[in-house]
Amino acid sequence: MLDARALNRATLARQLLLERGELPALDAVSHLCGLQAQEPQEPFTGLWSRLRGFRPGALSDLLTERQVVRTHLMRRTVHLVTAADVLAWRARHNAMLRQRVLGVYRRELAGVDLDELASAGREVLADGEPRSMAQLARAVADRWPEPGTRPLGEMLVAGVLPMVQLPPRGVWRQKAGVRNALVSSWLGREIDPLPTEDGSDPVGQELVRRYLAAYGPAATADVRAWSGLAGLPGAVAALRGELVTFRDERGRELLDLPDAPRPDPETPAPVRFLPAFDNAILGYDDRTRIIDDADRGLSVAGARVVLVDGRVAATWDVEPGTVTGNGKGTRTSRTTRTTQGERGAEDTVVVTPLRAFSRSERAEVAEEGEQLAAFLSDGESARVRVDREG
Repeated sequence: MLDARALNRATLARQLLLERGELPALDAVSHLCGLQAQEPQEPFTGLWSRLRGFRPGALSDLLTERQVVRTHLMRRTVHLVTAADVLAWRARHNAMLRQRVLGVYRRELAGVDLDELASAGREVLADGEPRSMAQLARAVADRWPEPGTRPLGEMLVAGVLPMVQLPPRGVWRQKAGVRNALVSSWLGREIDPLPTEDGSDPVGQELVRRYLAAYGPAATADVRAWSGLAGLPGAVAALRGELVTFRDERGRELLDLPDAPRPDPETPAPVRFLPAFDNAILGYDDRTRIIDDADRGLSVAGARVVLVDGRVAATWDVEPGTVTGNGKGTRTSRTTRTTQGERGAEDTVVVTPLRAFSRSERAEVAEEGEQLAAFLSDGESARVRVDREG
């Protein structure tokens, strides 16, 4: 039996949150099975909290060099994943992606043949030009005028066509609208077809192995919650012989890789600042290993959170001061919430505890907050404020 603290330390170790890793950014994105990235700048803080000496330019370069991509994948959510993973995994997610779009627009799309829609979208994109979702939808709307452009667009970019969002969206400090292109156009090859179905689900097996390496020990319900796929029963059955099993405090069966790290539950856990929608929290059905049920809503609301002793104990944000202009000393005041990637010389990282902190916890939070402020401002600010319990 593994209690919540043992699961917590295992999660932190595999998520590179117990000790910052020395690996390159590309290897970290691969190990983590991607980073949730509907907020384009958030993955930079996610990697800063996990990697020693992380430079934002390293991730930006991976995007512009086409080694990582932004795409709809797990749970129909925009993720930052390696090019190799989107090619290998996308076909296994195809049916789920279609169904999730239909779950929102089933009535509007009732008369649309989705295979014909996909073919029409490919014809539009055959010129190699990236398009916004609205542009792509308008280009096919004459054939399907009834649904409206929003349902058509979402099905095209997140359902029937393997697509990526192109830089400069997602590049450090860049603001850009979404321009979509086919995976095959951007990466120069089609996604891998699914192997002939024999019930063993080889792609699903690889997904389970990779998930357990980054998130385990975990139940099949956790795998389903992370991926959006229906439990991967064939893959789990085929893998049984190479996995070990445990039970959690609720009696659920937990699967794991035999040699994966499971640290001593008493291992000290450092303070870590996590970005909005971090998969260390969202990657589970049962999130109590890292966040109290009473605070679960924070993760789906997009709150940025602070881990203290390995658990969500505070939220954080950036209080704007002044923003650096064009490099000539120009500054303008700001009154709105700072988006990660904007650079303010007097911005302050503000921490709002969810419980009372001890003196030592407050000091550790402040110290890590200063480091985060310096990262977000390129060393121009180390301002942090730890408020009283919110």
